[in-house]
Formats: sequence, C-alpha cells, structure tokens
Amino acid sequence: MSFLEINHVHHTYFTKTSATTALSDVSIQIEEGEFISFLGPSGCGKTTLLSIIAGLLSPTQGKVYLESKPIDTSNDHIGYMLQQDYLFPWKTIEDNILLGLKLSNQLTNETKQYALDLLGKMGLKGVEKQYPKQLSGGMRQRVALVRTLATEPKILMLDEPFSALDYQTKLKLEDLVSNTLKAFGKTAILVTHDIGESIAMSDKVYLFAANPGRVHKMFTIPDELRQLTPFEARSHELYTTIFQKIWKELESLE
Repeated sequence: MSFLEINHVHHTYFTKTSATTALSDVSIQIEEGEFISFLGPSGCGKTTLLSIIAGLLSPTQGKVYLESKPIDTSNDHIGYMLQQDYLFPWKTIEDNILLGLKLSNQLTNETKQYALDLLGKMGLKGVEKQYPKQLSGGMRQRVALVRTLATEPKILMLDEPFSALDYQTKLKLEDLVSNTLKAFGKTAILVTHDIGESIAMSDKVYLFAANPGRVHKMFTIPDELRQLTPFEARSHELYTTIFQKIWKELESLE
C-alpha cells in the first residue's frame, strides 16, 4: 500500500434545495517523499480534496488512507501552508512559530530549539522578537512555513501559498520550499492554478477536470527537471515541452 491512498473518493455538497457534486471517483496513490501538484480550473474540487485528505471533511463516498490507516482515525500530523500566512499580529515571530507546538502539546526545550533553528535556516535569524507587521510578505510566508514544519508533519498541504506574492518573491520561495521539503524528505501536495509552478516544483502533476471534479490526466515530471531547483527547471527545454502539453489538455477541458 502507498504512503497516502485516495480510494474512489466522491463528494457532494447538499443544501435544502440542491446537490452539487464537487468530486467524482477520485483515486490517487502518493509515495512518501513525493511532491504532488493538483492543477485545474476553479471549481474542479482541488481544495475540497485537500480538506478530505486533511481529515477536515468526510467524503460522501470513498476513503483516504495514510500509512494504511483511515485518515479520519489517524493522529498523524498534517501541516497546512495557505495563501495567507495567518500570523497573529499581536504575537512575536517566536510566539507565532511555537503556536502549533503549544496547541499539540509538543512544546519542550528541544522542540522550541528545533523551531528556532529552522527559523535560522530560512534566513530569518534575529527576527524572533519582531512582529509580523515588521516583515515583508515573503518573510512572513517563511515564518508560516517554519510554524508548519516545527510540528514535523508527515504531509504538508500547500494551498496556493505563493499566489499573493510578487513574481520575484514567488520564485525565490518556490526554491526555498522545494529545497527544504527535499532536505526533510517531506511528502507534499500543492494546489495551484499555475502550470509553470506545478511543473517546476513537482514529481507528478494531476490535472483535474470540473463539473464534477475528477482526475483528467496525470503527468510525470522527467528526472532531468526534478533534479533541478524550480528556478533552474523553468529554463530547461523540457519545461517548455511539458508546459505546452498541459496547456493543450487544459484547453481541451474548456
């Protein structure tokens, strides 16, 4: 069995007057340490699927298994990194990065030092006593990544974490996040609308179709690109070839 298995997941949202199917028969297998992207148009169920994988939402049908255990009964940590950093403005950077450890009753002298060391590795040494308003958007997202990694989650969910940033900062953070997750051997799932981002960062790209949301096609990124940083990958000739393939598939879904 794979590290993470999504087996025939179907989800319908019900109201008093209607039923809307967000996902239909989605099955995906993800191995430990893989970086996967969910790509597709708005309304194709990517974020719904992310919520189901995280155990925040129970599917209408189907199951998700993490290390062979149903996700809804697992106590394993799943980390989230979102478009907004959701740092508490009245707390220092140190207090913000320790918040997850406190909430999960994992805060010890050792885990605190681990989190502070992570902050240094992210190029943020010396900002511990500052407040979020004193940092740039890119720095705040790095703090949010430290807060997420401090609890040592088995899977990291990235829900369009770079979309609110300027292009230069976005490219720098893509490299930083990619290198960090590889160094820690983390399994990650990225939800994005950005074809280039999905190619540059991922091992595999799952293209979703909408109405209802379903896997349309899976693209495996060649080793030549996976061995490069996201920034370097964007300059490789294979990047353009894959970009055009995915673009044509997206156009066929319209």
